[in-house]
This record gives sequence, structure tokens and C-alpha cells, in this order.
Amino acid sequence: MKFSIFLNPQIPGSGYAAEENAVAKRPIGRDNESYQKLLHEVREIAVHADQIGFDALMMTEHHFHSEGFEFSVNPLMFLTDLAARTERILLAPLGLVLPSWDPIRAAEDVALLDHFCQGRLRLGVARGYQKRWMDVLGQRWHAAAASSDGKAADTRNFDVFGEVLKIMKLAWSEDLLRYKSDVLDYEVPQPFDTGIEGWPAQEWTQKFGAPGEIDENGVIQGVSVCPKPYQYPHPELWQPFTISNRSVVRAAQEGILPWMFTPNPDEHAEKAKLYQDECAKVGKDYKLGEHTGILKIIGMADSREEAIATYGKGMQKDFAKFFGPFGYLEVLRKKEDDKHQAISPEKGDFKRMNEVEMALLGTPDDVKRGIQRMLDRMPDLEWFGLFMQGQQGVLPLDTVKRNLEMFATKVIPEFQD
Repeated sequence: MKFSIFLNPQIPGSGYAAEENAVAKRPIGRDNESYQKLLHEVREIAVHADQIGFDALMMTEHHFHSEGFEFSVNPLMFLTDLAARTERILLAPLGLVLPSWDPIRAAEDVALLDHFCQGRLRLGVARGYQKRWMDVLGQRWHAAAASSDGKAADTRNFDVFGEVLKIMKLAWSEDLLRYKSDVLDYEVPQPFDTGIEGWPAQEWTQKFGAPGEIDENGVIQGVSVCPKPYQYPHPELWQPFTISNRSVVRAAQEGILPWMFTPNPDEHAEKAKLYQDECAKVGKDYKLGEHTGILKIIGMADSREEAIATYGKGMQKDFAKFFGPFGYLEVLRKKEDDKHQAISPEKGDFKRMNEVEMALLGTPDDVKRGIQRMLDRMPDLEWFGLFMQGQQGVLPLDTVKRNLEMFATKVIPEFQD
């Protein structure tokens, strides 16, 4: 098994752990001194994780987060900064929200980062579920936020995601890109039917450009997206956080590694089995859990009581108050809960997180037992991710780094390949 860190970068001093400060600096997301503190913490964590043996570092994409939480604007640019400071750790935007991107610009930026880090890039691709920014940045494709309800707007988001990814793959694999989309108002070249006339450097392009790029009349008939990625044909694709069955199926069809936000080991095994079966249909034979990842909050100390005291409080407030209204408290549902009633923020505490195994809080032995319970059901689980919820930006940086070091020295050696 391989191990990753998953960051929703949080501006230190924001959120319920420092409510008075966050209100005083409102909107703290536009406070430059506070943002510099975030950059310092994330850089320290990335370098530390690289040095102590973690395999990957993952980061979300979100915009307009004036509150300072999930403050991860442009993960490609952020990870470029971290690529220059690290040596071996894989870097993964998890993920690039494709319905808000131009496919060719995205393909170019991904290829650049892949070169900057010489193949340490793993590309997470996502649909985007937050209306505040998705409905703004996705408007060019009439793609509102994903809702996972199968309604028209959700299906539009699903279709746009697939089409943007298709064009990106073509841009990476084809020396000459010529394509007219039936899903997007998008064509290459533009205009597609007549080509681009009036290119002054005709002789130059005919001699040095991609074959077929310009015809004998000096008309551009396609474009060559440069550079192509460092990795062939492109970085391995990942996807967060694959919950719906149709997303699991498409991940299998597209060769995407799904990160699943299903804390219960039995439920995760069910999703992994669906992925395994769908991959087999397209000729990819994986063992159960292979080519999938799971995410959990980890908090360790010398005793279970100390771990709960250190990590429980901040983890509960921020998760319940921010993620709760988006429906994420559903991952904390137990069999005995009324299926017609939503999980309330009051129920979304660290005790329940521990009970449903979304969080593993305790000693290193407690954490190892929790991981083993998953491996008992999926012996070939490939990736395990540490969700830094309630840690970076909430706890002192030294505490966060000690937790990572304890995991790296006392847990990882038991399970790594």
C-alpha cells in the first residue's frame, strides 16, 4: 500500500478554532499576512512529508473561499511551487475541476507541471459540487455544480466533465488536434469548417510546424498543443471522491483511479468490487482494492485520550459546520439512524467519526488496527490518504508535523509495499 496526504489548505486563524480572529479579519481570505502563513505551513508540510517517506501529496481546487477554509485556488500553480521544494513525493491536484476549465489551457498547464516535476504528477480530475464558484466559472459551458441527483443540471455537468477530459486527452496524444465538439460550443481550429485564414508565417509553419497544420493555401487546419506531457501518454488520472455508481463506472472505463469517500470498510469494499468488475469489462484485471484509494482522518498520540483531546474538537466543528450543509455528514450515517432524517451537525462529532471509521484517533496501534480492518476486506488496497481536516491551519504546525512523523515511522512500515 502507498500513502498520501490530502490537504484542503486552511488559512491559519480561520474557522471555529479561531473564530474571533476570523471575524476580526473578515474576509480573512483577502488578508495577505494570513495567506502568507498558509503558504508557510503548506510548504513546511510538503517538504516534511517528502523527507519522511510519504508517497504523494494531494490538494483540492476551490475558489472564492473568503472564509479562509479550503483555500486552494489553482492547485497546479500551488503544486508547481511545491515541486521546486521537494525531491521524490508525487504531487496531485485532487482534483482539477474540469467543467470550469478550457480543455486546451488545462492540457497545456498540466503538461508544464509534469515537466517541471519530471513525472511526479498524478492528475486528479473532478466535477465540482460547490455552486458559489462552479456556477460562475462553469458558465462558459453552461455547467452548474454537480449535485449527484441525476437531474438535468447534474447530467450536464457529468457530460461536460467527460467532454473536457476527452479533448485534453486528444491534445496530449495527437501531434495535430482537429476536433469539433457535439457537447460544447468548441471547435479546433476555429472556424472549424474553413480553417484559420490569414496566417502570416505560412512558409515558416509549412517547413517547421506539425504535418498537416497548414495546407497548401496557407490555411490553418489544426493546432499542435505544446508541450506534450513528460509522461506518456499523460499522467495517471485520479478522481475524488467517487461515491455515485455512475462515476465509479466511468472511472473504470476511462482508466481513472478513484479515491472513494466511503469510511465504512464494508461499504468501501462494495464500491471497490463494482470498480473491479467494471474494469474487467474493459480488459483491466485488478485485484479487489487495487487501483483505488480511501481517505481517513488520522490523529495519533501516546494514548487514545490524548489523541482525542488534541484532534477531536477542531475536527468536529469545522467539518460539521462547513461540510455538513453540503451533505458530507451522510458518510457518518449508521445502520440504526433514521434513513429519512439527515445527520445533524450535533451528531457529526469526533466520537461518531471514530465509530464509523472516518477518523482513526488513538495510539499507533489503534490506527494500525483500523487500517488492518480495511485490508481484511480488501487485501490489495493500493492507496491510503490522510485527510488533514482539523489539523493544518487549526493546530500548531509542530503538532501537525509530529502526527505525520509518527504515522510515517510507526504505521507506514507495517503496510508499505
